[in-house]
Formats: sequence, C-alpha cells, structure tokens
Amino acid sequence: MSDLLFTNAAEIVTCRDASTAAVIRGSALAVRAGSIIAVGSEEEVRASTHAPEHVDCLGGVLTPGFVDSHTHALFGGWRAAEYEMRARGIPYMEIARRGGGIHASVRDVRARSEDELVELARPRLDAMLRLGTTTAEIKSGYGLETETELRQLRAVRRLAAEGPLDLVPTFLGAHEVPAEYASRTDDYVDLVCSEMIPAVAAERLAVFCDVFMEPGVFDGDQARRVLEAGRAHGLAPKLHADELEGSGGAELAASLGAASADHLGAISEAGIDALAVSATVATLLPATLFFLGRTRYAPARTLLDRGARIALATDFNPGSAPSPSMPLVLTIACSQMALTPLEALHAATAGGARALGLDDARGTLVPGAPADLILWDVVDHREIAYRFGDPPIRGVWKRGRRRVERL
Repeated sequence: MSDLLFTNAAEIVTCRDASTAAVIRGSALAVRAGSIIAVGSEEEVRASTHAPEHVDCLGGVLTPGFVDSHTHALFGGWRAAEYEMRARGIPYMEIARRGGGIHASVRDVRARSEDELVELARPRLDAMLRLGTTTAEIKSGYGLETETELRQLRAVRRLAAEGPLDLVPTFLGAHEVPAEYASRTDDYVDLVCSEMIPAVAAERLAVFCDVFMEPGVFDGDQARRVLEAGRAHGLAPKLHADELEGSGGAELAASLGAASADHLGAISEAGIDALAVSATVATLLPATLFFLGRTRYAPARTLLDRGARIALATDFNPGSAPSPSMPLVLTIACSQMALTPLEALHAATAGGARALGLDDARGTLVPGAPADLILWDVVDHREIAYRFGDPPIRGVWKRGRRRVERL
C-alpha cells in the first residue's frame, strides 16, 4: 500500500487533549501502513512520504474516528411499542412490569441463533461506521443465562473478525435479574460468578466485566462480587453506575480501579470526588437521558473542572438509546451538559479510547496512532456538534483505508 497524504485541511484536530493547541490550521497528515507518520505543515509532511496517494481535503476538517466506548449493539428486534407507551406517559418501570424493558430483549435474543444475531448486527455496525465510529465496545447482557450470553459474545467475536470496525467485547451477564430468578437475586449472582464468568474467560470472549448497579437491580455488594469474580478470571471491571438514582456506583468503581463508571446521571458529590482522584473514566451517555425525557444530565462540567477524565458514548440499545449517532451525542453534550465542542470531541475520541484501556494512541491524530480518520465537510470543528441532524461527513478511513464516501 502506498503512503496516503491528506492536504488542504482547514483544521486537523489531533485530540491529544482538549486545548486549542490540539487544533492545527492549514496543515497536512501522512499515513503509512495504516498508521499516522506525520502531522504538520504540508511541506514537512510531504517530505516524510514516498509516492503518496493524495487526498485533497478541500478545506474540510480532519478528526480522529469516534471511539464509542459503551454500546449494546448486539440485540434482536427494536422496541418501538415501548416508545409509544412512554409517549403516552407510562413510566419506564411500569413498562418493565408489563414485560417490556430489558426482559423483552432477553426473550427475543434467547430465541435467536448466533447467525441471526450476526446478520442483525451487521447493518447497525455499518450505520455506526457511516456516522464516524471506527472503534466500538459491545456488551452482552440480553441473555441472562450462560449459553445465550456466550452466544452473544461469540457473535461479537465473529463481527470483530469481519471488520472493518474494531470491536471490544464486554460481558454483562449482570444486566438485569432474569424472570426465573425473581426474588432470588443472590442466587443469580452466584450463577454469574461461578458459571458464566468462568465460561466467558475459558473462551476468551470478553475484555471487560460489567454490572448494572441500580436500586432494584444489583446493589453494591452484589456488584462488587461480580466485578471481583471477573477480575479473578482476567476481565477488567466496568460499571453501570448511578444512572437514574444515586447508589454509590461511582465510588465503588473508583475503589475497584474500574476502567470506567458509566451513565452517572445521578452521581453524588462524593462520587464526583472519587472519580476526580482516580484513573476511572466517567463515561457519559447523554442520548439515553435525552431519549427517556429526563431533564437532569450527568454533571460533565463539574466532573471536568474537578479533574475527572470523561468519555462520551452512545449507549446504543433498543430500549433507551436506539441511535448509533456519535455526532448527536456531541450535540446533546454541548447543549445540555455545558461542554465545549472541542471538549466533547476529545471525550468522544481519546476519552473513549481511555475508557476501553486502548493504549495505541487511538482517538488521536498523532504519529504512531492508527489512521482512523473522519473528514468533515466543514471549515471549523465547532460545526460538527453545531450542525446536528445531518452529520456533514465527507469520508471515513479505518487504518488508512477509505470505508465511507460522502454521505
């Protein structure tokens, strides 16, 4: 493969941090063998390349591809009927009591083969790529029984092998208490710890172990048991924390050294302080609260100002966030969570990579990083979040290979 040279960019947003120094104007970028080799003035970058293939950015903006660090993209059917119920004023918990919610997706996924799950996921991953996502995490959690959890993760492994997206698998057997274990949550936690986690680890099907810690689902002691069992089998901890009600999830995640604490719509002051002095990333999912009609969002501004590291992700799932659009997430983060467009972009790229423990400079445009790029049909990076609803994407490259033409 010949070198690849991008020239005539109005801006290259390196996302090495969220400062204005990360925005380079009137610059060029060079790629060799799927990795970035130079970023800087056109004269300097041209000197580093050999017989390059040329991409004229036509005054557009180059950014890293999005790293969507929290999704449930492997599911069966959609749940539009529940959306209508919520629009009619029926609360989420009442919908769940009527057999909706996560349990509806569990019944659906249990009835499907691995091949079906793969076929259903392919167009969703394609949609993610067309919207600029080049790396994504995918969780299990719609099985809630050993074989179906394994089936989900095997499907993720197949999709990862197909590419072009890089996929990071997470085991989420403790997503909900299955109906057959109603009123026996501790027994289900025993099953997760003694049977599911060892089976997942034996096939090396996941990188992370996650738990939905929320009042009425799993409490702190149960979440700790699951995450410690996962760690004992080589699965790094993550945590659904303080989504709808505060329950000390952020504090638990920080105390365990979890890769991330996710959601945080109801995080406490103590939780903010705990994340601020830890390496645990606060992964914020504003599209979920937007879709559920909530008016209180995670305190992104406060988390950043106190020193916490943040990521932005879609939470793409059929119930509470049925959109794979990272550009929409940026808009909500800026409009509802007091982030600047550059802070939001950094959180959706380098922040997501940090939340997934990726240490190859992914989510940045610096020498040595994977050449995962988005070319935007804008002249200013602030337009990316500003022009919501129709993302002005001109092209997406994965490891130096163009995967998306102009939308």
